[in-house]
Amino acid sequence: MAEQFAEEVLEEPRLHDMMELFDELSFSEKWAKVSEGLKQPQDSGDYKWAKFQVKRLWAPACAIVVPFILIFTVGLLAAFTPEAQPVVEVQIMEPEPVEELDDIIEEIIPPPEPPEPEEVDPDIISDVPFAGADPTEAPGPVADFSPQPTPFDAVAIIKSPVIMRGIYGSRSPGARGAAIAGGGGGSAGEFAVLRALRWLKKNQSSEGSWDAPKPAMTALALLTFLAHGETPSSEEFGLTVEMAIKYLLESAGTGSGKLKGTDGHEYSFPIVAYALCEAYGMTQIPDIKYVAEKMIERIVKGQHPSGGWDYNLKQNTRDDTSYMGWCAQALKAAKAAYIEVEGLEKACKLSVKGFQKNFAGNYDGGGFGYTSPSANHGLSPIGTLCMQLHGAAQETEVLGSLNTYDKAAKWQTYDIDNPAPGKDGLYYWYYLTQAKFQAGGERWNKWNKLFSPELVRKQIVQKKEVSGYVDHKGVARSIGNWDQYTGHGACPVFATCLATLQLEVYYRYLPTFKTADGGGPAADAPPPPDRDNNDVKIDITI
Repeated sequence: MAEQFAEEVLEEPRLHDMMELFDELSFSEKWAKVSEGLKQPQDSGDYKWAKFQVKRLWAPACAIVVPFILIFTVGLLAAFTPEAQPVVEVQIMEPEPVEELDDIIEEIIPPPEPPEPEEVDPDIISDVPFAGADPTEAPGPVADFSPQPTPFDAVAIIKSPVIMRGIYGSRSPGARGAAIAGGGGGSAGEFAVLRALRWLKKNQSSEGSWDAPKPAMTALALLTFLAHGETPSSEEFGLTVEMAIKYLLESAGTGSGKLKGTDGHEYSFPIVAYALCEAYGMTQIPDIKYVAEKMIERIVKGQHPSGGWDYNLKQNTRDDTSYMGWCAQALKAAKAAYIEVEGLEKACKLSVKGFQKNFAGNYDGGGFGYTSPSANHGLSPIGTLCMQLHGAAQETEVLGSLNTYDKAAKWQTYDIDNPAPGKDGLYYWYYLTQAKFQAGGERWNKWNKLFSPELVRKQIVQKKEVSGYVDHKGVARSIGNWDQYTGHGACPVFATCLATLQLEVYYRYLPTFKTADGGGPAADAPPPPDRDNNDVKIDITI
């Protein structure tokens, strides 16, 4: 025990360094110093030192006291013995000072404050490297982020790195790696993401935009960086993110009208609103919030009484599932960022009714049509994901569509290089991957084993020796992109954004629906009853 206690005391550097002058103290001086120390508070250095000395000096003290006790005891026994006993003379020798240690404390100084903990890179995907991976292509150290003001719990204020919470909680370094492992991802997919982000950075224009239609492509590219937890304060991609945000704000103007350089149907508008809402949620920049609120306000006002939307946010009876998908995602991002717009909550709930209007089928199978009820396998992932995002993951339309995907073999072997004429292969995969991730369970496990390796395999990689890309540390890096057909012509930026967002699915959003085991609906759960497509069970009153 004495040795163990000594080790604990001597671990305090200043106590150990000042162990001096023990040889110059007499036994009585030592004992007086110990007695004084034992009277001090127990958490003080004096008390620790005194306690240590008591344990250390116990042995020599016993060597002196015990003989006296024995002699006194013998004397008592002799005095009360009836028969005379021979007298034994005992010579008591004065003990020599006992040398215990080479040094002893002369003056007690309180122990030093504990040192600041060293910052460690927490962004570890796995302890086991991906087979065949180039170690020089592994993610670099986590950037130090500047703290941002925040009125709510979307961004935690700490020195470094920024930790995001709520719906963005899994985008933070460390949490991102855990989410990848928890979702069944791997380092191969994350390396592909980094190559894609670097390709996008290299191909960003000097004004901060990407290919036409510039607002939409810039917003999608920005979403890929935000999904990876990148903000304007990030080391490698900070300037890229900042330029993209500035370009979108300039294009949006006040946010209440059309964007500069938008497409004819204004697909760009809800996509840009989506990106700016996420950007505000992760940065808390007031200028972004003002424009995002105005854009969301226009989307809310453009919603039909049926819950859907049409091109250019026009008021009519045409509910376009594809266009509705971007509007619904923008509303979800606005809620997550605490964007303050009158009627937002009601619009989110009403959007579920809009998708239900275009559904055909039942629990056993079905799908979402383009502008009317139809079991369209391509558009079905859009309705499925958006209903999941807005709290309707257990509704007939969602479960029916998921059951359809389970039975449709073509969705398990879909060729994203050569989709059928008119089919938007990678565009549909963007929604399908997210829908299956939100559903979880075996549905997700099966799809995860297919889509991620396929996307990684199809990435066009430029090795670092020829890429011409140098990161913020001056290190050459490989870059990569995709150029698959997306239904909107050959657009490498669009394809690269869609593929990257899929590979980021593990940490982009926390799942909105989980059972106790983290999967989808229980296998033995009875199907919900069929109902009229217009009969919405979700309360849309505010």
